[in-house]
Amino acid sequence: MPHGSPISALGRVFYNTLFDENASNHVALGQSYSVCLDGGDEMSPEELEAAGANSSAVHVDFMIGSEQMDIDGVRGDGAVEPVMRSGEWAFDA
Repeated sequence: MPHGSPISALGRVFYNTLFDENASNHVALGQSYSVCLDGGDEMSPEELEAAGANSSAVHVDFMIGSEQMDIDGVRGDGAVEPVMRSGEWAFDA
């Protein structure tokens, strides 16, 4: 979520992950979601693991972000591509 989003602009913490993760960027550690993979809903646990999904007893979200945040993505070929600059998308979403 970009820093300038309406939810982020409220400048408050809701103490509810479903709201807070939409007020900011977030990193999630732990169990991945099968719905994030094409056909993941129909995959067995072994197929999900082979496709790169991880398995964990927990899933924890950490909210991060500010107007000072820059994020780069690294493509499969090693090329670096800007994703966010100054807390805002670096491309047309």
